[in-house]
Amino acid sequence: MKQNYFLKKSLLLLLFFAFLSCGSDNDYVPIPEPTSPVVVDLAAVPYSKLSDYKFFEGTMKNQVPSLDVLPYEPASQLFTDYAHKKRFVWMPKNKKAVYDGDGKTLVFPVGTALIKTFYYDNVQPNNTIRIIETRVMIRKEEGWIFANYVWNAEQTEATLDPNGSFTEITWREGATIKTANYRIPSSAGGECLTCHKSVDKAIPIGPKPQNLNFAINYGSGSKNQLEKWAEVGYLDNNYPRNIVSTVRWNDTSQPLEKRVRSYIDINCAHCHQEGSHCSYRDMRFAFSETSDISNMGVCMVPVDNVGSGLSHIVAPGSPGRSVMSFRLESVNESTRMPLLGRTIVHEEAVEMINQWISSLDTRCN
Repeated sequence: MKQNYFLKKSLLLLLFFAFLSCGSDNDYVPIPEPTSPVVVDLAAVPYSKLSDYKFFEGTMKNQVPSLDVLPYEPASQLFTDYAHKKRFVWMPKNKKAVYDGDGKTLVFPVGTALIKTFYYDNVQPNNTIRIIETRVMIRKEEGWIFANYVWNAEQTEATLDPNGSFTEITWREGATIKTANYRIPSSAGGECLTCHKSVDKAIPIGPKPQNLNFAINYGSGSKNQLEKWAEVGYLDNNYPRNIVSTVRWNDTSQPLEKRVRSYIDINCAHCHQEGSHCSYRDMRFAFSETSDISNMGVCMVPVDNVGSGLSHIVAPGSPGRSVMSFRLESVNESTRMPLLGRTIVHEEAVEMINQWISSLDTRCN
C-alpha cells in the first residue's frame, strides 16, 4: 500500500513540474493582436470605390465600423437639407491627433481618414433608409484631400465622383412630407474647398475639442469622446480638461444664446473667420468670439442691400429687419446663407434664431 501511495505521489509531482515547464517563457506563444482591415495607401488614394478602404464590416450600407474605425459626432451639426450623418475617424497604428486649442481643428497625423455618410430616414413612398453619399477626407503628406462617393440605387456600393450632382429626394420629417433637390458637392469644382479652407489650405470643420467634449454611446456604454479618443490612442492625452464647449443647438435645457452661438459656429464660422471664404466680412461667428454678441452682427449695418427694411445684420428685437434672419430664410442662391450645403430652409433653427433676436434689448446707435 505504501509503495503505491509513494508511486502515485511521485507521478503527481512529475505532472506538476511538467505543467510548470510547459508554461515557461521559452515555450510561451503570444496571441497576436487583431489588426484593422482598413487600407489607406496614400500613394493610391482616392480609390474608385468606397468598399476598397474596408472602413465597414459586413454589409456596407449598415455602416458597422471595422476595427479601429471610431464613430464620433459634434455637439451641433451642420445643416444639410435635414440629412442625417454618420461620422467616423481612422488613423494609422501608433499615430495620434494633438490638441491645438478648444476651437481649433485637432492636428491629425498623416494617413488619417475622416468619413462622413449622409442619409435620410423615412424616404417616400415606403419609409425606407437611403444613403446619398459618403465624403472622405484623407490627410496626405502635402495636406488634406477630398473624395466624394455617391451610392448606387441598390445601396451596395458608392463610387468616386468628383464632379458633383443633384438628386431629388422626398421624405417624412416628423409629421411633414419634405422634398429637396439634394446637392452632392463638386470637389473638382472647388465647392468642398469653399467651406473647408483656411488660407487656401483644406482643413476639416467638425473635429474640434469644443465640439467633441461630451459623451456618446459606443455600444459598450457611453463615454466622453475626447476620453475615448485618448483611450484608443487617437488623441495625445495632454489636452486640458476645462475646455469651453459648444452645446446641442436643439437642447432647450441650455441657455438660448449658447444654443444660437453653437449653431452659428458649426454652420457659419468656417467661412466667417480670418483666412476663410467670407473673411472680408466683419462678422466673426466662431464660438470663442461670439461671447461678444457684436461679432454676430448685433447692431452691425449691412454693406449690401439684400432686402428692403433690413437695417442691421442683427436688429435687436426685430427679426424682420435682420439680415441674418432674411438670409437663413432665403432659398435664393444669391442671398441665402450658408451659400452651399442647403437648398431648403432649416425651419426649427430659424425659429430659434428669431426667438433670440426678439429677446435682444440692445439699443443700436
